[in-house]
Amino acid sequence: MSIPLLATKLYIPPLRPNVVARPRLVERLHEGRQRRLTLISAPAGFGKTTLVSEWIASLSAEPYQTDQTHSFNLAWLSLDEADNDPTRFLTYLVAALQTIVPAAGTGVLEMLLSPQPPPSEAILTTLLNNITSFPGHVAIVLDDYHVIDAKAVGIALTFLLEHLPPQLHLIITTREDPQLPLARLRARGQLTELRAADLRFTPAEAAGFLNQVMELNLAVEHVSALETRTEGWVAGLQLAALSMRGRTDVAQFVKAFAGNNRYILDYLVEEVLQRQPAHVRSFLLQTSILDRLSGPLCDAVTGQHDGMAQLEALERGNLFVVPLDDTRHWFRYHRLFADVLAAHMLHEQPARIPTLHQQASAWYASNGLTAEAIRHALAAHDFARAAGLVELAWPAMDGRFQAAAWLAWARALPDTLVRARPVLGVAYAWALLNGGELEAAEARLQAAEHWLGPAPEHSEHPEAQPAEMTIVDEAQFQALPASIATARAYLSQARGDMPGSVTYGRQALTLLPAEDYLRRGPAAALLGLAEWASGDLEAAYRTLADAMAGFQKAGNLHFAISITYGLADIRRVQGRLYDAIRCYTQALQLALDQGEPLIRGTADLYLGLSELHREQADLEAATWHLLRSEELGEQAALPDWRYRLCRTQARFTEAQGDLAGALDLLDQAERHYYRTPLPDVRPLAALRARVWVAQGRLHEARRWAQAHGVSVDGELSFLREFEHITLARVLLAEYTRAPAGGAIHQAMRLLDRLQQAAAAGRMGSAIEIGVLQALAHQAQGASAAALATLERALKLAEPQGYVRIFVDEGPAMARLLSAAAAQGIMPGYIGKLLAAFASVAAEAPPRTHHIDLPAAAPTQPLIEPLSTRELEVLQLMAQGLSNSEISTQLFLALSTVKGHNRKIFGKLQVQRRTEAIARARALGLL
Repeated sequence: MSIPLLATKLYIPPLRPNVVARPRLVERLHEGRQRRLTLISAPAGFGKTTLVSEWIASLSAEPYQTDQTHSFNLAWLSLDEADNDPTRFLTYLVAALQTIVPAAGTGVLEMLLSPQPPPSEAILTTLLNNITSFPGHVAIVLDDYHVIDAKAVGIALTFLLEHLPPQLHLIITTREDPQLPLARLRARGQLTELRAADLRFTPAEAAGFLNQVMELNLAVEHVSALETRTEGWVAGLQLAALSMRGRTDVAQFVKAFAGNNRYILDYLVEEVLQRQPAHVRSFLLQTSILDRLSGPLCDAVTGQHDGMAQLEALERGNLFVVPLDDTRHWFRYHRLFADVLAAHMLHEQPARIPTLHQQASAWYASNGLTAEAIRHALAAHDFARAAGLVELAWPAMDGRFQAAAWLAWARALPDTLVRARPVLGVAYAWALLNGGELEAAEARLQAAEHWLGPAPEHSEHPEAQPAEMTIVDEAQFQALPASIATARAYLSQARGDMPGSVTYGRQALTLLPAEDYLRRGPAAALLGLAEWASGDLEAAYRTLADAMAGFQKAGNLHFAISITYGLADIRRVQGRLYDAIRCYTQALQLALDQGEPLIRGTADLYLGLSELHREQADLEAATWHLLRSEELGEQAALPDWRYRLCRTQARFTEAQGDLAGALDLLDQAERHYYRTPLPDVRPLAALRARVWVAQGRLHEARRWAQAHGVSVDGELSFLREFEHITLARVLLAEYTRAPAGGAIHQAMRLLDRLQQAAAAGRMGSAIEIGVLQALAHQAQGASAAALATLERALKLAEPQGYVRIFVDEGPAMARLLSAAAAQGIMPGYIGKLLAAFASVAAEAPPRTHHIDLPAAAPTQPLIEPLSTRELEVLQLMAQGLSNSEISTQLFLALSTVKGHNRKIFGKLQVQRRTEAIARARALGLL
């Protein structure tokens, strides 16, 4: 779903005719293009926006429009108070860029509208990566930034500045300095600043403005007096000039103006207003409540029928009216002038203001501009009308994931009014849940539930609720029980109450019609996640699969694909690697069938496949899938993709022996972590403890166990299984360092308990536990017990192609496998595992496209083996390189590469590339 955008916010104000040229300042702006930020900071009325417009107009004289290598494109965003919502701010930022590069921000809007939008940092990273592909240079103008006071927007903009690509330049106009790292930018020479002292008119500029633009023909001394008293303030000079038009006593006026009168601004504005006809003055005051002006809107507010003509006359008279589009349909007042008009309206006709806001709200609502309609209803204190509009706005805004903006409106409503509207109250609760305010959400749910239970007069606390209920949408009211049950399932899950989550999830599904797939989907998914967290894996798989099928029937493929990770991870825990791979590949085919742009979650599918292929020792496939996931990036990923990507990269890095690098990646993962309903079955802290064990930092690993309450005799559960297995690793390492201690007996006791628990369908865990048990027996010299335990693990692992679960244990496992081979235990499988040990040292880093071939060619079960060169071509073919790219990579003629292709196809007995790659993988050639 798209967010309605106001096109006038992206309109670059044209340069007014006869504007005073300011070449010295324009040159400063030209020079600033080489730095990251140009800040134009000065009080109202200093000509900040006009200066930027002049600079933009001056760019037409440069070769940027014809020389693509030096092109310079402008994007403009006029900010208002509503842009304090981070989602709205970033959405308009992307929209501004799209005015110059239509493909800008590909995927970013989908991220902003996702059910759980990623952090602004992740969204901006995707946007910045996209901008790096822009041709030429780009400048983004953020006009009137002083209206922004939201910390989240400031953080997002700071990140943007800190990581700005070379071809991107930011220009900010503001009345006050923004909360940005200006000192750091200044110290680095990355900031160009224009302040009030720079923007003040010089005497020559003041003379040009007063005598040429305003056509006053003042004497030199009068210009000098006005320039001195206004200190070059452009708006002050303009107000003075408007007041002087038609006067005969210019000298007296200048003398009075030059006096030290602190009410001079009110005097000047009063002079301007008093000189207007009564109907014009009335029009100005009544429309002062509007941020933007159009003829029909002004007519609705004033009750007249000449709004468009009035606006055109005001513009012609240079009376502080600024056009907002090329068609002269929308305008706004100069902000300072609007403030003064509003102050006069408040003084003269305060009782009239609410009615004006109500009329504006009605016009906006009838024209489908809900946000503006709500704002004016709130300004009028017409809370009943505002509540109705807010309530009706919830489904669409929830669908666009604008809960934060919606919540700001809901918070402005009186509590008693919200309590009288159960549909509004439940929406309020969901918005609070989305923001993590669990207690406040529960209070809203309880208030709404009051209307679904006994009659109010039988309540224990009737004074807590209003006497009558208001229903705007009957259908939404009828769906409340199911919505409340789903919300309570969410609330229970967030608090770790899995039984409660299951109970409410089932209740919601019972209440919802079987054909209501969209509403049933979240309830079913929450139920499945609760079952998963409780260890009821098969039930969780069925429930999640049903939710996925329901989302597909409802046409919501994004939600459908997002469930794949849960399905695949359940199969992985169950030790069913091939089923897990099938989950990912089927979902991947579903995503790819939709074409471009790729559905969000596609990158996660590649990431999951990378992890599984690595376990099966298919390093080439694992690397390719990881690189493909990175290539697709945030725009094709679920919100928590970056967190899981860092975890996967850490696993690759650890396997290569770079333990410090692995810890760095886990630290990165922690910075990207945020809570989701997914069960955290492999906590980040436990992963870090495992790396500490590999580093020999056993004291820190022990502190981890103590801090997290993980003990040998502690209660076992599925959610904490990974942590307890990690503790067993810590104990085994302690025994290796100090055999005289009792760590080995503690480890064996814990592993025995874990193996019994994992026997209930968690074969993936059972294999890892068996591997550790075998190593523990070996460490004690109990060879027979070690081999017997190892054989049981091997029998579980072989059908699913496990390799790295053994290989990652290192030399001790290699020796044990060699001993097992000498005893004739599963020779084929053990031979494959021992061969994998030999290839571990040659693993290529996962973040490079270059793949080194082994020193010796692999054994080839072909009648005619592939040559070394043909193996090189096949490797590059498997990476997705075209014939031309392979030609460049290997320094071969294109015809030679095609010849190698024909020979490869013939030897593999296939017809095309995809078949060759699949056949080569099956034969172990890749």
